[in-house]
Amino acid sequence: MLKNIFILVFLGNLFLLPGKAFAFFQQEEENSATVNTDLGEVEDAFQEYFFEALKQRGIENYEKSNSVLQKCLAIDNSKAIVYYEMAKNYYSLEEFENAKPNFIKALALKPKQENILRDYYENEIAAVDYESAIVILRDLIKIDKKYREDLADLYILSDHYDSALKLIDSLDQQYGKNNYRTRMRRQIYARTNNTDAQISSLEKAIQENPEEEQNYLNLIYVYSDEDMEEEAFDTAQELLKYSPGSSLAHLALYKFFLNKEQPEDAVNSMEIVFRSEEIDAASKYKVLNDFLLFVNENPQWESELMKVSQILSNLENEPSLYRKLGEYYLKGDNKADALRYFEMGLKEDPANFEMIKNTLILRIDQQRFEGAKDLASEARDIFPAQPIFYLLNGVALNKLKNYSEAVEILTFGLDFLIENPRMQADFYQQIAVSYTGMEDKESANEYKAKAIKILKEETK
Repeated sequence: MLKNIFILVFLGNLFLLPGKAFAFFQQEEENSATVNTDLGEVEDAFQEYFFEALKQRGIENYEKSNSVLQKCLAIDNSKAIVYYEMAKNYYSLEEFENAKPNFIKALALKPKQENILRDYYENEIAAVDYESAIVILRDLIKIDKKYREDLADLYILSDHYDSALKLIDSLDQQYGKNNYRTRMRRQIYARTNNTDAQISSLEKAIQENPEEEQNYLNLIYVYSDEDMEEEAFDTAQELLKYSPGSSLAHLALYKFFLNKEQPEDAVNSMEIVFRSEEIDAASKYKVLNDFLLFVNENPQWESELMKVSQILSNLENEPSLYRKLGEYYLKGDNKADALRYFEMGLKEDPANFEMIKNTLILRIDQQRFEGAKDLASEARDIFPAQPIFYLLNGVALNKLKNYSEAVEILTFGLDFLIENPRMQADFYQQIAVSYTGMEDKESANEYKAKAIKILKEETK
């Protein structure tokens, strides 16, 4: 809400303008005369309290402001401006239920005041009382019809879909269609599962403007959601007729080609999608993920997967792509390729927790202990409170026979462990390995016993 108040004395009336700096026009006549404003003719004490309340509001001391405004009410409780200021203070304190009766009292004294109605409307939206907000908006529309689109939005929020559609139709007839109202209409169709109406609306939009690609795509998505694959495919082909160079059409076509078991055509569409500058990265990753799933069932297409993946990685240079590929190969137990992609991802995003962890585990698995030790040390600097990196660092050091350093790091890492018995047992087992390597059998047996005890308790 408002952080500052600007008081403008003009034509003998006091207006409160949101968002302006607090200022007074200090003129000698005004200093000596009673201020004839919206406050009316009031006592000097009332004015003193009122302006003190405004000052407190200006420095965001809302509770103090309201306590001073109560003193104004004790002198004169007939001023709308006092209730309005109290309501705004409560709104700023996020006490919406306390603000409401004060807005109502202000409006009872000033029933057609737009700024009071507008702030009261914002209060009811914040309180998630949409029915009350609708009533207020209807009063605002009587003052200014610009609020009608807000009312359509509110009808949707409160599930009054028929009222929303009628209002959107009325606005379209009066002002012509616009993209915002078109989106509202389609949102209603989606919420009410009125697929026929949504399809009809999109088909009409395509007829009226066949060069607008988004209408085709929206229709394709609706058909796809309804498992109307042939209709979706035909719509994508129709888009290519009007716009042969459309990369957006291929954003839909690749999936159909995969479903129709036409992978050559799917790969061609994917290449077009990946090279497109008008398609966002998130959509491209979805395409790649779909192809990963396809290759998982059809491994003979793995070389094509690598080809299109390389295109995407070169163009987007996104570490999340490498993570997806690493996870794909890890799922297929191809650890060497999984490690290769995780390491590529770390070059682009060296602080990615999951990629660091996966890379460390795979380096140890592939017996690349020196690299695992170095990466674990870097990981501890980035995530000093994550015990997993102390554990993996200790494993790598034990493999390198750096036993005393391993004990030091593993013991330190135990301090960060919270309610994770399985990992605690792993720590104890690695410390036992360290002491065994140092030929300290007594300490080694002590930590082995601790690990065994935890594991037994876990299996009970």
